[in-house]
Amino acid sequence: MALSTLEPDSPEMQKKIWRIYRDYFDAAEKKRRWNMTTDIPWDQCNPGVDPALADVVQTFCMIELFLPDYLSKQLPQVRKSKGRAWMLASWGYEESKHSMVLNDWLLRAGHRTEEQLQDMEDGVFEKEWTLRYNDPLATVVYTMVQEVATRVNYRNLRRAAGGHCPALDKVLELVQIDEAAHGHFFRQLVSVFLEEHREATLERIRLVLNTFGMPADHLLADGRRRIAAVKELKIFDEGNYLNDVVTPLLTQLGLTRADIRGKKMHVAK
Repeated sequence: MALSTLEPDSPEMQKKIWRIYRDYFDAAEKKRRWNMTTDIPWDQCNPGVDPALADVVQTFCMIELFLPDYLSKQLPQVRKSKGRAWMLASWGYEESKHSMVLNDWLLRAGHRTEEQLQDMEDGVFEKEWTLRYNDPLATVVYTMVQEVATRVNYRNLRRAAGGHCPALDKVLELVQIDEAAHGHFFRQLVSVFLEEHREATLERIRLVLNTFGMPADHLLADGRRRIAAVKELKIFDEGNYLNDVVTPLLTQLGLTRADIRGKKMHVAK
């Protein structure tokens, strides 16, 4: 699908994006920063958690491990936009914490050994994630949807865990809060593009909603099994995508289904 060409961001648009980033950063510094060592009750790890839940935690940990690819592929697209580039740097810092804290829980709770986690990392780094869309605006829209979906994943995993491991409960609470902040930032960014380039942005929203899939699922070892496990535990499926991701996003962006009418929306396989 050929996408319409966008004019370069205007100086006023760049200022709007920078203000959104500074508000995001300042709020994070004041309210949201957390420490992996002191803010998790590691002494309350429960090794008796359902192994299926630990397997899903490992799946999310593996997806987070593609961070070098996420950054190296997206930063060149936005190098001339300070607000967007600085956000990716900040986002990368927070996502690196998510990867480490999930890894630490698997180890401290006795669900994986150091050797198993090293094998996991080696397997991930053998593959490379590439951009789903070769279009900077489509990438922004995709990141918005993906961050909202990721928050839903962590929220539902926390519910499935049922608080039986206080350490895991706190990990998932903190990560979920971060992901909600990420989704809010990228939604604000998409709103700016809707104001400045409405039809082109709607074009990208239609494309992304109809082709969406979580990042790197297809690159994971046993990818099909891992995706099936996420669905079986009712952590994320087509219903979650439509009801907890698409519908709220359209409302928050001031859009209706008529605005994005096109092919039937579905989760990409």
